[in-house]
Amino acid sequence: MTPTEANPETKPPGKRWSLRTYLVAGVLVWLPILATIWVVSFLLHIMNLVMLLLPAAYRPQAVAGMAFPGLVGAVLGGVFALVVLLLTGILVTNLIGRRLVIWGEEIVNRIPVVRSVYGGVKSFAESVFSQSNSFRKVVMVEYPRPGVWSIGFMTAENVPEVSERTGEPHAAVYISSALNATAGFLVIVPKRVIVELDMSVDAAMKMIITCGVVVPPAPDHKLPKSGETVA
Repeated sequence: MTPTEANPETKPPGKRWSLRTYLVAGVLVWLPILATIWVVSFLLHIMNLVMLLLPAAYRPQAVAGMAFPGLVGAVLGGVFALVVLLLTGILVTNLIGRRLVIWGEEIVNRIPVVRSVYGGVKSFAESVFSQSNSFRKVVMVEYPRPGVWSIGFMTAENVPEVSERTGEPHAAVYISSALNATAGFLVIVPKRVIVELDMSVDAAMKMIITCGVVVPPAPDHKLPKSGETVA
């Protein structure tokens, strides 16, 4: 009598691992699809809500005299949002528009809680969308202890007060948490211990979100040439 016949509940390990492989393969196929559908649906919903900024008499449904399907309404909402952003950009780039923005910010800065939220979001948006190097450099630092490296994004190439008090240049590095890149922490470290990487921000984000499962290859100029061996 074989061990399998003696214990009917025992199954060959090969079948168990095959089932796990199939399940993981299915998850890897469906998870990105479902996440993409969720993000696209959320964006379409936001675009539909943008149309609520128009007076009821000027909304597409009232002008055309008919209700638009969700996708068509989302496209119209996206076009309207693009027009609003363009007109707002044109307005705030001239003298009158800048004065209006300054006047509005002075009012917002007098509201205790609102000013903190508004100021933080504005500073973050200016850092990300400006031409500075914020979030444009992927670096690695020894954190949380020597010998252990963490991937991060340089958010400020110099922190003046810290650099002055410590006597050497310091930079700010944002280290994202795995799975959720929006949750992380800020470390201020000497620039001499920061190692700049050649990988793109997108590649670093994929590596962080996937917990290191998706690892970008080394740059072409760092790879050994054909016929060469690595020492």
